[in-house]
Amino acid sequence: MRNSVFITGTDTGIGKTFVSVALLHALRGAGLRAVGMKPVASGCVATAEGLRNDDALALQSASSGSPDYADVNPLAYAAAVSPHLAAAADGRRVELAPVQAAYARLAACADVVVVEGVGGWLAPLSDTLVAGDLARVLGLPVILVVGLRLGCLNHALLSARAIAADGCTLLGWIGNRIDPAMLEPERNLDTLRTRLPAPCLGVIAHDAATAAAARTLAPVLAALQSCG
Repeated sequence: MRNSVFITGTDTGIGKTFVSVALLHALRGAGLRAVGMKPVASGCVATAEGLRNDDALALQSASSGSPDYADVNPLAYAAAVSPHLAAAADGRRVELAPVQAAYARLAACADVVVVEGVGGWLAPLSDTLVAGDLARVLGLPVILVVGLRLGCLNHALLSARAIAADGCTLLGWIGNRIDPAMLEPERNLDTLRTRLPAPCLGVIAHDAATAAAARTLAPVLAALQSCG
């Protein structure tokens, strides 16, 4: 299997990185060479090696082999704000060519590349680009991480509509129980299963360990194989 996937979310802070890391563990556990990628990251810290982002470092650590950080996160920005604002502050625009080149290098030595977006599908990257353009230019199917909390139904349905409108394929969605106090969680999940135009590929328990989340995501492997 040589397939890759783009992970987007209903919002920022809903567990895209955790899901991406768990998926990398699931893929590697199935005997696949899997690497993670965070093409655009804001909120990076200056180090002796350059700007580093915690999410990108987590993806790098969970990857097969030792991918170069510059390939895992080709566009890194300092300010912890929306990428288009962080890029403006750093004086370096978000451009797609470096992302495409880094992705090609990762894909050349992996069976699967798990590409994590930034924010939600329409998070601005520049005056002309949004986060979803990363999936579009790389030609990747999309998995939507739905942060299970009040308001998630509207966010998920709008995200699915935007993904389709941009000509991308919604492979499936993953529920992440980020709010343990959410009222009627099962009925909300039933609503999502009924109304989203793609299958549920797993529901991750609140505060689940990475290994447990990886086991939950076994259906993603079958979904990737079916689109190959």
